[in-house]
Amino acid sequence: MSSKFHIATEEEVLAGKVTDVYFERTRQILQAENADKPVVAEFVVKSFPKDLQWGVFAGLEEAAEILKTLPVKVWALPEGTIFRANEPVLIIEGNYLDFGRFETSLLGLICQASGIATQAARCRIAAEHRPLFSFGARRMHPVIGPMIERNAYIGGCDGVATIQSAELIGIEPTGTVPHALVLILGDTLKTMQAFDHHIDAKVARVCLIDTFADEKFESIRIAEALGEKLFAIRLDTPGSRRGNLLQIMKEIRWELDIRGHKEVKLFVSGGLDSNTISEYNEVADAYGVGTSLSSARVLDYSMDLVEIGGQLLAKRGKASGRKSLFRCEKCLHSQITPASTDSLQCQKCGHAMHSMLTLAWDGQNWLQPKRSAQEVRADVLKQLPFIA
Repeated sequence: MSSKFHIATEEEVLAGKVTDVYFERTRQILQAENADKPVVAEFVVKSFPKDLQWGVFAGLEEAAEILKTLPVKVWALPEGTIFRANEPVLIIEGNYLDFGRFETSLLGLICQASGIATQAARCRIAAEHRPLFSFGARRMHPVIGPMIERNAYIGGCDGVATIQSAELIGIEPTGTVPHALVLILGDTLKTMQAFDHHIDAKVARVCLIDTFADEKFESIRIAEALGEKLFAIRLDTPGSRRGNLLQIMKEIRWELDIRGHKEVKLFVSGGLDSNTISEYNEVADAYGVGTSLSSARVLDYSMDLVEIGGQLLAKRGKASGRKSLFRCEKCLHSQITPASTDSLQCQKCGHAMHSMLTLAWDGQNWLQPKRSAQEVRADVLKQLPFIA
């Protein structure tokens, strides 16, 4: 255990210490009975929440750090693949005791990462072409901030707020100023003038507008003072003062436009999710999304044994035997088949389908190509039009 924070160390995770105790008791019993057997385990989501019919597979990059230490074989979807209920995303083949104690950690890595990436994808669909940024790291334990924002990014966000997260992804962090700076300097315009004087010109001048005064009149004052330097107005109005935020934005847009400031964008943040984004699209030009990303509902993967000792066997409610997942490259229709299936034609469009699960770890080498967060994100964005 880390001496400063209540977190497990990398060494403890890789040693299998972050595990439910019943896996340790299972190990003791199987060893005592000399009953360990080769098995095949599948990772699937059996059902999604009512308002969701699909997910984005994420977390594989971290899960690989565990899998690459094990004497097993692993098949996996590429990270960033959109999948549906009961479609296997990860398959492990090996003696049960060689990997069983890692079920807790492996599930944790892909459940949370996939939940965040999926929520980001939903917000991406809702925002349409508008810029979308992840502001949610502050709502969670700081040591997982980079994980949160990486998965928000691959799910469809255009940028992230925290410095280390941006470094991990390989992009510049995005942000304006906090209310604290406006409060300390005592005036919104004075704050923006100081920002303009001290901060690199390549950083867009975005004014946080709602610290002291009415948003409409403050927007007019800032726009008149900064002129062409002002890129956007950011509204982060607290709920107790918000009223009808859409109407407030419409008022600001009208007042800016009739004064010749049509180029000034409206950037909205605070309490947003995919539903509220859709409501604000009429006026908003960009979004900063926080808690709904960082606290996104996890996807409830389970790890199920489907073959034991070479026999087809699974618990009730689960189909026995290893599966393949075929997908049409043209329309993205998917079909689950027995693993013995060699080829398949799409039932929807007649196009040839290809197997999505590829050998990722052969016991010695990680075979899936290393991809950047930008490449994974690009794959997600290519798939979204088919499920939007």
